Amino acid sequence: MTSDSAPPSVPEASATPGAPADPGASALLALQRATHATLQLLAGELAGLGLTASEINALANLADGRSRTASELGAAVGTRPTTLTGVLDRLEQRGHITRGTRAGDRRSVLVELTASGRQTAETIRRTVTGLERRALRDLSPAQVDGFHAVLLALTKASA
Repeated sequence: MTSDSAPPSVPEASATPGAPADPGASALLALQRATHATLQLLAGELAGLGLTASEINALANLADGRSRTASELGAAVGTRPTTLTGVLDRLEQRGHITRGTRAGDRRSVLVELTASGRQTAETIRRTVTGLERRALRDLSPAQVDGFHAVLLALTKASA
């Protein structure tokens, strides 16, 4: 390919619910488009919280109320430790989390939600659940299971 030629186009996935996707379409590019569209939609719906997408992601992963080590949370949110530190600093300054040490292991930083963090995380959880229900309502359980299988395969391949 010369420097003057255009890059090959990537076929779009089918826009019709329930219709098969174009077999030539890139699953990774479709996932990237869907991720960006979803993040933009969530950012709009959660704008009143005054949080960044990374902060929303961290709180969403803590919404079950379980404390996690910083390492566990970093793996769950897919963030480098240095990036996560800044996110946790901001969430702690806003009073949404506390950081402490785990009994018997002073090297591990344990992240826990505060009362305001639990309330904010619950708002995020409800918003994510609502978006997911709206987006997937026209899909069969088998289609959703297939999507989860693809996500698992991509996760395993990147590990």
